[in-house]
Amino acid sequence: MSKRASAPTPTAEPASYEAALAELDRLVQAMEGAQLPLEQLLDGYRRGAELLAWCRARLDAVEQQVRVLDNGQLQPWSDAP
Repeated sequence: MSKRASAPTPTAEPASYEAALAELDRLVQAMEGAQLPLEQLLDGYRRGAELLAWCRARLDAVEQQVRVLDNGQLQPWSDAP
């Protein structure tokens, strides 16, 4: 009986930066354990790449907000262009 490759399922956005880091940590530990089947390793790598991109985007947004510092007060940040 052969396994049929399935299309990747959309993954949920993390609830917070800290939640993303915790999930990344769990993924790394599981992958380093080398006890996952190849398909799960690939899925874990993909999810890790998504989480890393999400974290970088959040850090960039926070960095931009800090740059908007004016007279000792943060200005409201908007993701809209």
